[in-house]
Amino acid sequence: MVPVNPLDVADLRERVQMLLDRLLEHQREVVGEVSGECLPLVDAVAELMAGGKRLRPAFCYWGWRGAGRPDGDLPLGLAASLELFQAAALLHDDVMDRSDTRRGRAAMHKAFANAHLEFGWGGDSDQFGSAAAILAGDLCLSWSDELFTTTLAEHAGASGARPAQARAAKVVFDRMRTQLMAGQYLDVWAQAAGGDHVRRRGSSVELSRRVIRFKSAKYTIEHPLLIGGTLAGASGRLLEAYSRYGLALGEAFQLRDDVLGVFGDPAQTGKPAGDDLREGKRTVLLGLAEERADAHDRRLLAEAVGSLDLDDDAVDALRAVFERSGALAETERMIADGTKRAVEALSVPDLDEESRRVLTDLAATATARSA
Repeated sequence: MVPVNPLDVADLRERVQMLLDRLLEHQREVVGEVSGECLPLVDAVAELMAGGKRLRPAFCYWGWRGAGRPDGDLPLGLAASLELFQAAALLHDDVMDRSDTRRGRAAMHKAFANAHLEFGWGGDSDQFGSAAAILAGDLCLSWSDELFTTTLAEHAGASGARPAQARAAKVVFDRMRTQLMAGQYLDVWAQAAGGDHVRRRGSSVELSRRVIRFKSAKYTIEHPLLIGGTLAGASGRLLEAYSRYGLALGEAFQLRDDVLGVFGDPAQTGKPAGDDLREGKRTVLLGLAEERADAHDRRLLAEAVGSLDLDDDAVDALRAVFERSGALAETERMIADGTKRAVEALSVPDLDEESRRVLTDLAATATARSA
């Protein structure tokens, strides 16, 4: 018997997709009232929403179920709202990072820029593409909030959630969105400031870990779990366990992304090899290499990282630095340690047994991956 992917337990991915499809069909009608020329924005979002791992919806859903609550429209709607928020973050992130691809296709800003060129419209094609992607991201932010609040209004009472619990869950939702944006800015600042300036203010590795916590770990795992658990009326002990699990696993999840950004197979990641190096991302992997490499390799990192014209040979040379310095091995150790600590955090009696099994499996899914 083939084991069920933990993301598909309770048919979660399929049901989230069905809900998103219905929402986007409705929004297509709303946007269409403005002009048919605006519909490509909705269609592009729908194409983006057709893929993805659905990790955030899964953690929100099992945060609810873990407190002993039943399946229903309430956790499903909140879970789907987080996928819309994730879409907004991806769209804006691709513009900021000037990424050409997303999930093996042209990133949205590139797709709209290409359409601008194809139709021979006036003005700058890249500026048009960026504007379209930013607006599409803003739409996703709006739809995420709309779905979250509508779901609470329509289903919280029937699902047994008290008004105070609904308000508390919305507070977590709002904090998640604000801290992600601040974490994203910290990431942008770190790239712009550069390695030497960052190191003068303290450890480059510690700054990168702080970026991870607020740009990835919290909104990917901890906050979705807390939204579900808070709404469910989970005990303080269970919410604390969710936080420990989410922060440890969230860091390990992003560290795996950092490794894939340098060593990943483009056929599986959907992004060119070495893109993080061209963008000059201040990752933990890079910080460790800068701290541990010899003088020659540190000069190589300083000269090459952040160069948009890095070719495959240059990427291979930088990969060798990460291996020689021990940065890759240390990052892998941190991933394993974070995953272990996350699973250990689930050893609380308040947690529903099925949810414990699924969350344990999700820890492996989030970190032992190639895309």
